[in-house]
Amino acid sequence: MKSAWIILSSLVAGMLLGILLDMAAPAAGTASLPYVETVGLLWLKALTMTIIPLIVALLITGITATADAARAGTLAARSVGIFMVSIFLTGLMSLLVTPLLLRLFPLSQGAAAALRGGLGGATEAPPSPTFSDFILGLIPANPIAAAAETTVLPLIVFTTIFAFAMTRIAPDARASLSGLFKALGETMLVVIGWVLALAPIGVFALGYALAIKAGLAAFGGLLHYVLIVSGVGVCCILLGLALAWLVVGVAPARFVRAMVPTLAVALSTQSSLASLPAMLRATEDLGVDPKKADIVLPLAVALFRFTSPAMNLAVVVYIAWLFGLTLSPWTMAVGLAVAMAAALSSVSLPGSISYVTSIAPIAVSMGVPVAPLGLLVAVETFPDIFRTLGNVIADVAATKYAADGVRDEPEGEAA
Repeated sequence: MKSAWIILSSLVAGMLLGILLDMAAPAAGTASLPYVETVGLLWLKALTMTIIPLIVALLITGITATADAARAGTLAARSVGIFMVSIFLTGLMSLLVTPLLLRLFPLSQGAAAALRGGLGGATEAPPSPTFSDFILGLIPANPIAAAAETTVLPLIVFTTIFAFAMTRIAPDARASLSGLFKALGETMLVVIGWVLALAPIGVFALGYALAIKAGLAAFGGLLHYVLIVSGVGVCCILLGLALAWLVVGVAPARFVRAMVPTLAVALSTQSSLASLPAMLRATEDLGVDPKKADIVLPLAVALFRFTSPAMNLAVVVYIAWLFGLTLSPWTMAVGLAVAMAAALSSVSLPGSISYVTSIAPIAVSMGVPVAPLGLLVAVETFPDIFRTLGNVIADVAATKYAADGVRDEPEGEAA
């Protein structure tokens, strides 16, 4: 959390310096732009080089971990099913709500052009494929070539098939192969950690370049982005409360009363893991068998990211809207599928790392520029508050619903 504020401060400092220099000595600002921007772009390139191996490693480990959890027993399998349905609903909600919010609260053309220019300039939309071309393009003739050419969608299809095939092989072989990809993913996360250690420098340079190119309008553009994505987060919270009432059957007043301590912890730490003890107390207040809660809640913290598909898709849809890219229905369907897989793969990662590892695969699969993420990660501090609040609400509601659906004691499932 401290590092997130440092990155945000670096962005603000870079933008303020750029604006002041552009006002005081425009020629000096323009002359310094190529040098400073190169530093930011170099950092951004280092960040994006990890995307392909991360997609493969995290997708495989996420699918195999979910399959293993579903095998653990009736309660665990029911919980995983609830998680999958829930993240599908939030992702679908985001694809409907985000465009609506952008229509209701549009960014001025000047601010949009300024932000677009600062985030990489105009991007030409690729020609929309026919449905036949889209379907044929899902299966890679050569998965290695697809990875080398950054053709992510067929690579994701192959990786998903490969991961499900892994769940059907002998346990010893599956464990060995899973260990290999887990090690690959952890290694790439170390690399990302090194790159993000330089984030204050990279984000400062990108913020400076954005300010030189866009001026004060850049602040308005970033604020608009934060409000739209946070608005989707608020919708996730409302959806979680509605599901707790209409599906789980807990009166809103009772549910909120039980959740107050948990929400306080979540708000102060912005961590679902740190909120786990408070969530256990909340489930007890809601009448959940502690033995069942001890199984479902840790599973929820590990696998269930209720707000991730919605808010990650909101980021990608916002970037697409900003750059004037039209997203076809099947492109959005693919984005939803990748967002669900990414949500299962973002286990216990710091916010800035999970932001990149979760959103970049979605953006690439939908043909949306990835470069803006290097700057937008700096303002993730504010939307992340709503991510955490929505996640803990859904964790407790899902635990209550899963536990109520299994009458017998979950003997042997805790092992």
